[in-house]
Amino acid sequence: MDSETRERIEETVLQILKSSNMDETTEYKVRQTAAEMLGLDLSPPERKRLVRQVVETYLSEQQSKDEPEPEEEKEEEEDEEEERKRKRGGAKEYDDDGDLIICQLSKSRRVTIQEFRGKTLVSMREYYRRDGKDLPTAKGISLTAEQWSSFSKNVPAIEKAIRKMESRLN
Repeated sequence: MDSETRERIEETVLQILKSSNMDETTEYKVRQTAAEMLGLDLSPPERKRLVRQVVETYLSEQQSKDEPEPEEEKEEEEDEEEERKRKRGGAKEYDDDGDLIICQLSKSRRVTIQEFRGKTLVSMREYYRRDGKDLPTAKGISLTAEQWSSFSKNVPAIEKAIRKMESRLN
């Protein structure tokens, strides 16, 4: 993406964010509004990542403005944040499509959070590598937030059933 297009996208996204109600605005809405204003398709992964980066930077700047702290506390919190990042393996990680990687289940399987047609999805999928990129296969499942909630509430029952089956095998 050329630098002029990048700057236009950044400026437009910032303009939208500054005039939006942050309690109701989503990244998807910002991206859609910016796409309409610019007459550009912002769904390609590179552009999605740029919008996400601008939104996250804006939100972190707003949060730091809202919570002025003494310099000493800021330094302590920065040290604590760095330690937390080290423990969990770094900052937030995104895949080539701009989806947030929650965890790697194995070398070829991962759990991501993605937005699709205005809905947030939890996706557990198998990936393959081609030309240096990890690409999703059809093997997997994507759950809406409601489906995920239902599933996660039933995890204890699933774990109990697994233990029961394993005890039969032993």
